[in-house]
Amino acid sequence: MGQCFTTVDQSSAVLIEQFGKFNRIGHPGFNCIWCCAGEAVAGKLSLRIQQLDVRCETKSKDNVFVDIVVSVQYQVVRENVYDAFYKLTDSKSQIRSYVYDEIRGQVPKMNLDDVFISKEQIAAAVKEELAKSMTGFGFAIVNTLITDIEPAAKVKAAMNDINAAQRLRLAAYEQSEADKIRIVKAAEADAEAKYLAGQGIARQRQAIISGLRESVQTFQNEVSDVNSRDVMELLLITQYFDTLKDIGSSSRASTVFLPHGPGSVGEAATAIRNGVLSGMAGSPPPPADPMQR
Repeated sequence: MGQCFTTVDQSSAVLIEQFGKFNRIGHPGFNCIWCCAGEAVAGKLSLRIQQLDVRCETKSKDNVFVDIVVSVQYQVVRENVYDAFYKLTDSKSQIRSYVYDEIRGQVPKMNLDDVFISKEQIAAAVKEELAKSMTGFGFAIVNTLITDIEPAAKVKAAMNDINAAQRLRLAAYEQSEADKIRIVKAAEADAEAKYLAGQGIARQRQAIISGLRESVQTFQNEVSDVNSRDVMELLLITQYFDTLKDIGSSSRASTVFLPHGPGSVGEAATAIRNGVLSGMAGSPPPPADPMQR
């Protein structure tokens, strides 16, 4: 004689048969089994949400083999316990078959990059197909998720190399643009510095010429019987010796070889005087002093 009672867990259901024929459903709690009348427990079903992970290998449109993992969340409909128990021998194998069929019908239409982008659409298509097929067997498809898309290892390495190359190219472009800006700005700064240096040299030479002119005029006014040529030679020779003194006293001065004799000094003074006089001849005459009038 079989067992005369059974206890059913919460969110579960048992199917009770009488002499091999379905008789009734046992609900959570204590249930009497009329074993003397031929009743027996045929099986038990969980009414909780269950998850089935299905790994499917398929090929994309660009001939890349990829493994796709689909997580199917489903449960037995309480009102359709009879169908879920008696219409399917193995519900998990049935769900796997429908997932394989839908994945291998959707993915070959897409390139590999589109598979990653369109995984929500693929999951929705699998859920729709499962819902239409499994409803008649007493199952409800709660949700379908694409949890993993895994191409071959070589394909993943190639994709990473492509991404790295693109980033390196972008980094090289940005570096070249920065070098270009740096070179342009340095050239602009150098041009501005040379322009300002040229202005400084021009003003320095104008000041030297003005100082020499004033020195010659002052010397002629205070010393008689001396012409401007003699005064110019005296000033130039004085500046020549001052230059030699500055070169010798400077700690960073290099060795300078100059002809240094009475004749050489005279030639240097003559050359400098001729250059200064040529410059003075080309400059406009100074304004007349109103006191001399």
